[in-house]
Amino acid sequence: MSKPETTVATNFLRPIVQADLDSGKHASIVTRFPPEPNGYLHIGHAKSICLNFGLAKEFGGVCNLRFDDTNPAKEDQEYIDAIKSDVQWLGFQWAGEERYASDYFDQLHAWAIHLIEAGKAYVCDLTPEQAREYRGSLTEPGQNSPFRERSAEENLDLFARMKAGEFPDGARALRAKIDMASPNMNLRDPILYRIRHAHHHQTGDKWCIYPSYDFTHGQSDAIEGITHSICTLEFEDHRPLYEWFLDNLPVPTKPRQYEFARLNLNYTITSKRKLKQLVDEKHVSGWDDPRMSTLSGFRRRGYTPASIRNFCDMIGVNRAGGVVDIGMLEFAIREDLDANAARAMCVLKPLKVVITNYPEGQVENLELPRHPKQDMGVRVLPFSREIYIDASDFEEAPPAGFKRLIPGGEVRLRGSYVIRADEAVKDEQGNIVELRCSYDENTLGKNPEGRKVKGVIHWVPAAESVECEVRLYDRLFRSANPEKDEEGGSFLDNINPGSLVVLTGCRAEPSLANVAPEERFQFEREGYFVADLKDSQPGKPVFNRTVTLRDSWGA
Repeated sequence: MSKPETTVATNFLRPIVQADLDSGKHASIVTRFPPEPNGYLHIGHAKSICLNFGLAKEFGGVCNLRFDDTNPAKEDQEYIDAIKSDVQWLGFQWAGEERYASDYFDQLHAWAIHLIEAGKAYVCDLTPEQAREYRGSLTEPGQNSPFRERSAEENLDLFARMKAGEFPDGARALRAKIDMASPNMNLRDPILYRIRHAHHHQTGDKWCIYPSYDFTHGQSDAIEGITHSICTLEFEDHRPLYEWFLDNLPVPTKPRQYEFARLNLNYTITSKRKLKQLVDEKHVSGWDDPRMSTLSGFRRRGYTPASIRNFCDMIGVNRAGGVVDIGMLEFAIREDLDANAARAMCVLKPLKVVITNYPEGQVENLELPRHPKQDMGVRVLPFSREIYIDASDFEEAPPAGFKRLIPGGEVRLRGSYVIRADEAVKDEQGNIVELRCSYDENTLGKNPEGRKVKGVIHWVPAAESVECEVRLYDRLFRSANPEKDEEGGSFLDNINPGSLVVLTGCRAEPSLANVAPEERFQFEREGYFVADLKDSQPGKPVFNRTVTLRDSWGA
């Protein structure tokens, strides 16, 4: 794709925050990032993280991390730990300790009783199926529940018995009494509490009734003194309910909800349910598989926090939906790694080369810069009689425009000499297993006299190179819109069968023998790579391809 514009993108919330501070409406800004701990964070969450934490930092405020843990059946401590790690890896730190909606369960319960006593909530015995029928549709008003006019005393008794565990899951629910004829479906007597006999990772077995997200969200914001409660656009229709609760409860503050367009990225799935399906059905190796759209996956793939933050700045914050080209994200990481990743050489498909006129036993330690434009020092490459080049860099019958090694032809070895291919040694099946070449001893650091050598190829020393595994990752889905399969199948039918190619027996230059996990490199002529966070070990490096040198998916 062409180079994107890198000017600062629009953010419609900045002037709103500035006006609130200038007018004295708020002395300081308090935002929050409220993930559900039912899966790992994905690239869409990165936009929300950068927005909430970024606004707080820009305007001298604070941002809370609050786990929306109202559905214990789908939550896990693993997800909590991963979310905290991802937020910090992205470069942000929340104010104080992390918070949980469950911290406020006692207060929420007291406020539910307040609504019952005020005649604004009731216990409903309709089954979930019956409740859906009574709710009506977008074109038809709902019908009042036959239990809507229970007395406050009866509702208080039933709610207390719900809390005491007398009833099975789904037998009853506490609902707000608002308006079953409202054109906004969210105001048609929404559920406040459900019966769920489930162990909670924070509160244990204290509760068998759990508040709904809508009842929890705004009140948690109010307790924490959130000034700007920033959500994605699907919560716009929930805002009247958010405000109804704040208007009808004795909350300490009244936050304001704002909505922005969520991140939709082509070639990408960000549904937690579908990401979990990919993991559970073992289409990927886990939540942190480098092909996943999770932040843990991008991290293991070799993406940097700065590249993701820059990407979020590039796409901006607005209320208009749309699909962002994943090429913008790939541009962001290429730009980062081009400037900051050390250069190295790694031969993915080694072909042994014997330089027949080079003295046996002689070794020259050649120094090459670790970066062409930045002062990162040098790395040492031993040059001797035997080296490896990539098998694709020699062709007996070369196609037109081939500028690498051919029979009788010459190329320059990167940072070294010019060599000429004299003989190809083959096995019984006719496969080339070795090249015999000669070198021009007068071409170290200078061009040969009287002839021009166009091609430059990478290489590694045979004896001192390090055997390694290289994993060539590509986009997990072959379709720009994975949700739509042309033949009517599921998103799983759009999985790219070539999204992972594992190469063993690769040979890396000796400077890569003991790389640290997450150390990033540009393998010259091959792409950008990272030492795998989990599997790379000293002496046995494993490298993941982060991204190719150029956009190979472009038209």
